[in-house]
Amino acid sequence: MNPLDGLNDAVDELIDSFLTHNVIGPADVTQVSPGLTQYVFWMFVAIVLLLVVVFTFRKKQAASLVPHGFFVNAVESLIEFARDDLCKSILPDTWKKHFPFIFAIFFFILANNIVGIIPGCHPGTGTIGVTAALACYSFVYFIVVGCRSKGVWGYVKSLAPKGVVFPLNVLVWVIEVFSTFLRLITLAVRLFCNMFAGHVVMGTFAILASLFFDPLMQALSNGAALTAGAVGDAGASVLWVLVLIIIYLVEILVAVIQAYVFALLTAVYIQTAESEE
Repeated sequence: MNPLDGLNDAVDELIDSFLTHNVIGPADVTQVSPGLTQYVFWMFVAIVLLLVVVFTFRKKQAASLVPHGFFVNAVESLIEFARDDLCKSILPDTWKKHFPFIFAIFFFILANNIVGIIPGCHPGTGTIGVTAALACYSFVYFIVVGCRSKGVWGYVKSLAPKGVVFPLNVLVWVIEVFSTFLRLITLAVRLFCNMFAGHVVMGTFAILASLFFDPLMQALSNGAALTAGAVGDAGASVLWVLVLIIIYLVEILVAVIQAYVFALLTAVYIQTAESEE
């Protein structure tokens, strides 16, 4: 029997498990009755773990003037990274005002992405509903910043560069308005697609490893003689596991990068909204 014969059914079950399902409430998520999906559940788990990390860090940090231990130094390094690379370098004059928002966005996404990497868990950022909500927060924030900085009409006019003659300036303004609203979509879709697709890929390689190793386990459990095919499939299973480990490490990197990219783009959009040029 070819181990790949059961791949299609297994992948279909895998993809279905990554679709939105209620863990509390009606099985049909389209019903009006309230429920709790697996993604929202793990999002709350990520929030709780993030709060535990923050309060534990504050307690340990307050215990000494000089930071001690790997945990305190690691968290301080992340905070300094968010402060210097995501705020000071992009918003040199107003970074203190926007740091809490950018900090919260970065660590919220990072916590959800990391939790999602744990086998059996789902990232809160693995559903378009959560990523769309994050994109809306970012979108509304930099729009409000622009309106406060330049006034509502001043911000609207600033979307068209100065010095462009009529009627070309109207065309440029329309393009800029479209581009501004497009940020809302790209922020949400980029994060969602990367997290959803990455976990499907990891799950697929885990299925391949299981399918190729299963004939050997069946032969051993039945007390049957090992065949060359079963041993060869087990060897192929080891290869799939090695590939899975590499992809798993890459996904850890992707989890950090996606949190960084989302927060970075948010900072860039804020800088653009505030800029007079």
